[in-house]
Amino acid sequence: MKYEDFKDNETLEALVAELNKNGANVVTGVLDDVINWGRSNSLWPLTFATSCCGIEFMAVGAARYDMARFGFEVARASPRQADMILVAGTIVPKMAPVLKRLYDQLAEPKYVIAVGGCAISGGPFKGSYHVVEGVDQIIPVDVYIPGCPPRPESFLYGMMQLQRKVKAERYFAKGGVCVKQKENNNQD
Repeated sequence: MKYEDFKDNETLEALVAELNKNGANVVTGVLDDVINWGRSNSLWPLTFATSCCGIEFMAVGAARYDMARFGFEVARASPRQADMILVAGTIVPKMAPVLKRLYDQLAEPKYVIAVGGCAISGGPFKGSYHVVEGVDQIIPVDVYIPGCPPRPESFLYGMMQLQRKVKAERYFAKGGVCVKQKENNNQD
């Protein structure tokens, strides 16, 4: 845009009117981008590690892999201070209500990452009476990180996939109401 056009308010108003007519709200679109950038680069995980995948998660937090580069460095022990649950390991039926309660205590928007074969499908204990065959039977899962146990690079890749998902969400709906669009709803 030329400098002369920038001083002309009528041209700018016509440009904004054209954008609004086609359904693109400039202000909320920019706010969505800014808010989602901040949210995606400051995801704080609630660690729910019950087996060997938890040890691999500890390696991700160490200096060699340094998850702080991606904005995940603040691992919390309280669900009220976390944005997502990182379920790493085997879930037994006795632990399922505890996991559901922790998920319910997370503030909206909340996310879940299932880490390892045990959390995804029951792992080597699949078909056993003493293991829940996938954490998605208890709470909705956003990202799956396969492996037994997954390498630290897989953890980082899975977390970056969650960042991409958060960046793609619309934070403001039409009319200025805050919503989170997810493809899977809460499962009770």
